[in-house]
Amino acid sequence: MLDPKPSLYEHDFYAWANQQAALLRAGQLSSADIDHIAEEIESMGRTEKRELISRLEILLLHLLKWRYQPGRRGSSWEATIQVQRDDLIDHLNDNPSLKAKLDEVLVAAYRKAAILVTGETDLPKSVFPAVCPWTFEQIMDADFWPDGEGH
Repeated sequence: MLDPKPSLYEHDFYAWANQQAALLRAGQLSSADIDHIAEEIESMGRTEKRELISRLEILLLHLLKWRYQPGRRGSSWEATIQVQRDDLIDHLNDNPSLKAKLDEVLVAAYRKAAILVTGETDLPKSVFPAVCPWTFEQIMDADFWPDGEGH
């Protein structure tokens, strides 16, 4: 017969996390919920990768708008580009192993940015390159502004 009472992990994640941390600190590994702990650690890694994609997506979106809507360039777009570059540097410094995933992440981020930019600009999808026209190094260069105009 199945136990109808949900586990602490399912019922109160915050309490479960604190309980597991206390067990680990006390060296009581045999009492710890190792399977769920491992699952949560893996999930944290995926979250860091998603954060990288999300920040890169925002940066690419604004670089595309900068490139394809020069008449609408302004300090808000410029600030967003600069902040996202800084945040990406910080995120990669905090998670250096993600640097090995940059090619994969750039493809995913550009795919999403290309969808968003058509909605934000009302320009047809065909206006924008099918693949990212810039390298990661270009995107992150503080002196890079697509077409070098308007800055």
